Amino acid sequence: MRVAFVSLYPDQRRSDGATRRARRVAERLAARGHDVVFLCAQWWEGPLDAFEQHDVQYVAVTETPSARAFASKLPFALRRADPDVIHAANSPPSQVAAARTAARVLRVPVVVDWWARRDDDTERMCRRAAKSASRVLAPSRLVKTDVREYGATADDVEIVPESIDFDLVRDAEVDTRADLVYARRLDEHANVESFLLALAELRDRDWRAVVVGDGPERGTAEETAAELRIDDRVSFLGALDPEEFVPILKGAHVFAQTATVDPFPRGLLWGLACGCVGIVEYQARSSAHELVESRERGALVTSPQELADEVVAAAGQDRRTVNEAFARYDHETVLDGYESVYEDEIDDYGFF
Repeated sequence: MRVAFVSLYPDQRRSDGATRRARRVAERLAARGHDVVFLCAQWWEGPLDAFEQHDVQYVAVTETPSARAFASKLPFALRRADPDVIHAANSPPSQVAAARTAARVLRVPVVVDWWARRDDDTERMCRRAAKSASRVLAPSRLVKTDVREYGATADDVEIVPESIDFDLVRDAEVDTRADLVYARRLDEHANVESFLLALAELRDRDWRAVVVGDGPERGTAEETAAELRIDDRVSFLGALDPEEFVPILKGAHVFAQTATVDPFPRGLLWGLACGCVGIVEYQARSSAHELVESRERGALVTSPQELADEVVAAAGQDRRTVNEAFARYDHETVLDGYESVYEDEIDDYGFF
């Protein structure tokens, strides 16, 4: 199958949840033997119009990340790519409309992987993008609701979650340096302060905690830990690869999720798969609650005090290093879901 990915911003140029998701899917499809071309703004140096990395062929539609120029040139690039299916990121939405224009000529489906609306995306264009797709994929029920509000029907939106390496979860060693873990990019939505305030409520108890992740708010979080006089028991480890991260999760007992915005909390998924009790502070713009609802090893809270209370309650649950209930989130299983969507949509066009 020849799959054309469309994203003005590739992960190599601007890394966020949407671009990382697109890159992972493209590389894993290529690893399965699919022919994958990624149409984007150029991110490599030199005069080359195309660049191959991890078996994915990146093609520069524009030299700079201009949404208008990208949308105007994209139909011609897609005709040259001649894909069986087009996989487009939802933002900027003008690229979805442009992909749809090319798809009508090529008679191929457009699958839109929807993550989040960026600041420059207008509601009008988001509505147009949602209605331009043959199928919309969403990582969570929260995002599915967003897409439906932009005009997509329930039948046109399918949930395909984020994925993890479950073999790594099973095989990794156990690192017992921490009892409690917070893990996420430390940006304006991280809300790591709630986690630290909960720990401060428990300063009379015996615990060790780590914060995994980096970002512009790391310094503020470290200052908060010092002001709360818990900095000697909280280690800020920065960004870690899964091979470093997973052993720590397997040795921990609780994973706390407090971010205010998160289309899909992949760090929490890793923690739950590694046997942690997941404690989620409910936030209207985060889907984290979806992973712990109705689960014995999960709890929802609404404040740092409630989070602290649930940490105490979690001590009554046994420690685990693997939770097989989350094996369905393995990379290969989730990739099967992408392939099924592509095949179904191609079938509708009579080409598969």
